[in-house]
Amino acid sequence: MKYVVLLGDGMSDEAMEELGGKTPLQAAHTPNMDFMARRGVLGLAQTVPAGYPPGSDVANLSMFGYNPADCYTGRSPLEAASMGVELGPDDVAFRVNLVHLDARGGRLLMDDYSAGHISTADGRELVAELQRQLGNDEFSFHPGVSYRHLMVWHNGSTRIQATPPHDITGQDVINFLPKGEGGERLINLMNSSQMIFHNHPQYKRRCQLGETPANSIWLWGQGKAPAMERFESKFGLSGAVISAVDLIKGIGVYAGLKVVNVPGATGYLDSNFAGKAQAALEALKQGDFVFVHVEAPDEASHSGKLADKIQAIECFDQQVVGPVLEGIKQFGEYRILCAPDHPTPVSLMTHTSDPVPFVIYKGEVEAKPEVAGYDEFSAAAANLRISEGFRLMELLLEK
Repeated sequence: MKYVVLLGDGMSDEAMEELGGKTPLQAAHTPNMDFMARRGVLGLAQTVPAGYPPGSDVANLSMFGYNPADCYTGRSPLEAASMGVELGPDDVAFRVNLVHLDARGGRLLMDDYSAGHISTADGRELVAELQRQLGNDEFSFHPGVSYRHLMVWHNGSTRIQATPPHDITGQDVINFLPKGEGGERLINLMNSSQMIFHNHPQYKRRCQLGETPANSIWLWGQGKAPAMERFESKFGLSGAVISAVDLIKGIGVYAGLKVVNVPGATGYLDSNFAGKAQAALEALKQGDFVFVHVEAPDEASHSGKLADKIQAIECFDQQVVGPVLEGIKQFGEYRILCAPDHPTPVSLMTHTSDPVPFVIYKGEVEAKPEVAGYDEFSAAAANLRISEGFRLMELLLEK
């Protein structure tokens, strides 16, 4: 038996007036997900437990079958694992976003949480300069991908309140600066980064090219290293994870899954969608489980770009779901779980804690005429609700 999770990050949304009362999932052309929904097990799952922030870290732990209450310590420790940064017992990891802040009308606004989706080469250049000027025995900076990087505060504090920058686009950052024990230390680092970036040759170059320059770092997502049971001992399966995002790869590392890096996988609309599908089918020749994560719908939502979100959903359906649905037949018996991790409404440009639509398909042929397709309303009408999202994995594996 082969098992596949196909996850379209942030696909779920709300009904929108500009779509005639449809959600982006309903408006998008998704024949492959619709095919599975009309023949499989359809329902809603609560992937974000009550009392937890609706982040991709919490929601994806649930999608991997792990109860966040048992192992969640923060986002950045998971990203550190993907980047090969080993955390000591007293180390605190922080996500470092390269951002663009805009001084306007006496306010300092979060203009772009990704500094214009800065390239990995440009991002690493800036992080190397941060390490040169600010790195010491207490703070160390580590390069990641695009705008997503890492800082480790050795013997640091976790009693910090920090806000994800994509949650405050267009808002005055003064209301969202780090608070709590050690908050002033982090603010000082952020202020120092602004002077470093402004004086860096890259700043002038990107401005001359009409590109958005990174003019500050934003620190958030802090936490210490978690303790997680290996996926194979927990569920009796070996397997792999495929993603362009360090967070998802890091969950895979802690779970003991093989991390498969696909050339050209970026997390955006220009990602190598087809390459992920092919890599998933190759991984199933070596193991019995693969988790395929596609970030593009979520990134489009955070940018407030409805057309891009619909396109990302269609690319996911046509270039990932379709090829996997066809190619998996070579292995005989199989089960596929398709879902988002959390909703990311375009109108809000951030995540919510609402339940997400899921479908589990086992190769059934007979269609259910009452099911319109794969979308939020059809899933709600199916009257199957998984109140603890991490149990979706048990449902997939029939544990």
